[in-house]
Amino acid sequence: MGERWEINQTTAASSDELFESTVWLDAHLPGPPLHVHPSSEERIEVVEGSLEVFRGGEWTTLAAGEAAVISAGAPHTFRNSSEAQSKIVIRVAPAGRSEEFFRCMQALIRDGKVKRLPPKDPRSAIYAAMLFDAYPDWTRAIGPVNRVFKAMALIGKAIRFEL
Repeated sequence: MGERWEINQTTAASSDELFESTVWLDAHLPGPPLHVHPSSEERIEVVEGSLEVFRGGEWTTLAAGEAAVISAGAPHTFRNSSEAQSKIVIRVAPAGRSEEFFRCMQALIRDGKVKRLPPKDPRSAIYAAMLFDAYPDWTRAIGPVNRVFKAMALIGKAIRFEL
């Protein structure tokens, strides 16, 4: 897959205040589409390797020990364009439905509905779009990608794909 998650802090353990996970990103892995979290702050800390974070209209490279804080509603994305794997810790506060979103994504991957991230084949892309469509309170793609995701989610529902 190029990406692997491990949950460190569940939303239940923190009374829905925090969700924390460790994420390993393979070298040269593009990240998610430009997106926002409407009501949650996201903190991304680099533990090993490096990570490029896009926020405030520009890319910044973070090294091990550095972190970026993305305010609720701020457009952002990230990627590992380096030659080595990156290990990052993501903290979301308040947690909202972030854990549910990631668990649903893991189920889509486990069930073979999403074959890789970011999805390249049409079936995986439709499922990814449906996932974003199901959690607009937690995350939303922005710009043209959001319109494409909405159309793809409608197609997925029309052909009876289920998350």
